[in-house]
Amino acid sequence: MSLDAQLRECGVVGAGGAGFPTYVKAQAKVEFVIANGAECEPLLHKDFELMKHFPAQILDGMAKMMEATGAQRAKFGLKAKNRPAVEAIQALLDPAKADLVLLGDFYPSGDEYELVYAATGRLIPPAGIPLQVGCVVNNVETLYNVHLAAQGHPVIRKFVSVGGAVREPKSFWVPVGTPLRELIELAGGATAPAIGVFVSGIMMGRLTFDLEEPVTKTTAGLIVLPRDHYLVQRKERPEPAMHRIGKSACDQCSYCTEFCPRYLLGYDVQPHKVMRSLGFTLAGADLWNQAADLCCACGLCTLYACPEDLYPKEACDRAKQDMRAAGIRFVQQKPVEVHPMKEHRRVPLAQLRRRLRIEEYEKETPYEPLEHAPARVRILLKQHAGKAAQPVVRTGVAVEPGTVVGRAPGGELGADVHASIRGTVRQVTEEFVEIEA
Repeated sequence: MSLDAQLRECGVVGAGGAGFPTYVKAQAKVEFVIANGAECEPLLHKDFELMKHFPAQILDGMAKMMEATGAQRAKFGLKAKNRPAVEAIQALLDPAKADLVLLGDFYPSGDEYELVYAATGRLIPPAGIPLQVGCVVNNVETLYNVHLAAQGHPVIRKFVSVGGAVREPKSFWVPVGTPLRELIELAGGATAPAIGVFVSGIMMGRLTFDLEEPVTKTTAGLIVLPRDHYLVQRKERPEPAMHRIGKSACDQCSYCTEFCPRYLLGYDVQPHKVMRSLGFTLAGADLWNQAADLCCACGLCTLYACPEDLYPKEACDRAKQDMRAAGIRFVQQKPVEVHPMKEHRRVPLAQLRRRLRIEEYEKETPYEPLEHAPARVRILLKQHAGKAAQPVVRTGVAVEPGTVVGRAPGGELGADVHASIRGTVRQVTEEFVEIEA
């Protein structure tokens, strides 16, 4: 069986957040396979732990992607400061086929556009993908799952780190579908009586208060913060209030644009102009909204650059939605050229943590080989880009770990999902399959 068929059968998707089905990348023909181990989200350290403890499996997955895509060379991007991970990877890396790309400790070094440029010097076309410049990029956990899929093992476990306001920050494997509450309990419980939980990161993740939410194939980890923390209060503000504040207070200083990583790479992203669409003019919103279309939603403008604590990232999110609804697609006219000040406007992680008021929570999350057995899991049928899987089991059926419970629609972009524990199907809906151990 070809690798792309194995990846499709085993439901492998991008574990770094986007959840793009990996079989599509394995079908491409490229010059470079790039492993993304940059991990730049503050307080998340799961990729670091994964590289430190499972380098052979990650590199095997990378080699298999190289073989499938015909890539002649691999690039492995990770931060120079993560010496144990660097040493673990370097010890097994074949210098005849692959290079280490050592990155600075800045945000957002893990952005696909940033990493491709750092590794190859190539700039992805505006609104394009790495394939257009001869590259395929995979998160390191995705490559670990490629290694497993080549042996016939589907994605039924997720590697996560739990940090922030917990008693024992750590990293571990859990079955897909495990409630978030149990992850926090495995980390010793929260140190605050009332909490908010950032799923997959403070910058690009989302805030939830529902601890019964299940772990998915793309859950990078949890950052637990007290309910009254500055970041929780900012994030839970209703969107209309965010835009109303921006409309009344933005003075067009343009710091959001000047620190924008995509703008500094040469893409026409200008959040300060998008802020004008909130109401500085009764006409021209469509014009200003176009400056948001190439935004990568890294959140740096909202959480770091803006001196008035406004919400340019959220304005860009809304602008992109409005443009899609109106059928408008922005096409950048000028060539992509790196800004001469790019290297001088890097945002160090330590400085970002201080700005976010989370420096006290910056701690290691050491890997612990737990064998967690949840009493119940909820397998979401959409944990990936593309169409949701369609349930193929019914209530009362017994399943084993790895049993297919949802199939991607034939001919559509999507991914199969599998039972992560042995048990009985207790509930089947259009959104999930619930299994009781």
